[in-house]
Amino acid sequence: MTRQLISIFRSSRKEGMYLYVSKKDQLKQVPEALMTAFGSAVHVLDMLLTPERKLALVETTQVLTDIEEKGFYLQMPPADDDYIKHLPAEFLSFNDPL
Repeated sequence: MTRQLISIFRSSRKEGMYLYVSKKDQLKQVPEALMTAFGSAVHVLDMLLTPERKLALVETTQVLTDIEEKGFYLQMPPADDDYIKHLPAEFLSFNDPL
């Protein structure tokens, strides 16, 4: 697929989770189980997506391929890099210089 008019929806349940779908089909091809986990789909924007267009967190070609093959692309939230802040102090001390 070289280009496609798409719609992007954000999840009402999980910050950073988005669904990319064909504007024509909207959410019709998204499995019911995924929609249940996704929650209410809040429309963010419509855009013409081409392989040359850069997206912030995902590969454009993967989005286009998934929409063509599965009917949707699910963008998961970025990994939580703040996990280290939640480690006990004794674990953090292993990184202290001797």
